[in-house]
Amino acid sequence: MEAKQDVSVWQGEELDLDAYLDRIGFSGPRDATLDTLGRLQRAHTTSIPFENVHAALGIPLPIDLASVQDRLVRRRRGGYCYEHVVLFASALERLGFDITGISARITLDATKITPATHAMVVVRFPDDPRAWLCDVGFGSGPTAPIELADGATLQADGWRYRLERRPGALADDWRLYQYGADGWTDRNTFVLVQQYPIDYRMGSHYIGTHPRSPFVTRLFVQRFTGAEHHQLDGTTWRTFTPDGMCTEKEIEPAGIGTLLAETFDIVLDADELAALLREPERQ
Repeated sequence: MEAKQDVSVWQGEELDLDAYLDRIGFSGPRDATLDTLGRLQRAHTTSIPFENVHAALGIPLPIDLASVQDRLVRRRRGGYCYEHVVLFASALERLGFDITGISARITLDATKITPATHAMVVVRFPDDPRAWLCDVGFGSGPTAPIELADGATLQADGWRYRLERRPGALADDWRLYQYGADGWTDRNTFVLVQQYPIDYRMGSHYIGTHPRSPFVTRLFVQRFTGAEHHQLDGTTWRTFTPDGMCTEKEIEPAGIGTLLAETFDIVLDADELAALLREPERQ
């Protein structure tokens, strides 16, 4: 991994930083420290929901900073991992953090190899040998960075995570686990290969358009508050808590708009909502 990126990699100078920080309810010092990084990650993950409305409706989804900033900040919508990371990375860069983008494979105990279509960032600090993994676009936390070290653990807002490092032929394989009702779940796996915005655009194109992508077949929305993790998968609404409990409820299509607004903080315009309700096969 490179120790320092070109300052223009994430177009941080083009970000409306005040608008972004207002969007996530962040206040206080803006210095590039571990404490600030933690407060930024918690504010971001608990303020901006995860959603795939554009992909589910077959609407083009550009992930350049201007487009992402318009949707997630000005229009106060949510997004999937690439949108979250493009926005978060530009803010970190603007604030002076040393960041590196990486890609991961979502596993969730998968039995076959999955594509590397999940975006995260690694943050380093001067004169500190440690590195920190920030996963702001998964939809279920964590609300804090986790040290990039074999066996590292994190407990944030009651949720538990850990990292494991396995030797590989070309690069070591890292795995991020999350603890839930069924114990430790292998959440994603990654190698430390630097990714750039252009790489994320390729991954986003696959996720948002490929017929085998789960995001083009149904509505999938998440909201993480720290205390609760809400998930809407089609018409199935699940709520998870750190103690492993899960409640589940089927929602009538006519109630989707109200649920999205009141629980997920996503207000769809009339045309988007009507289009989703006209496509039951996407549900």
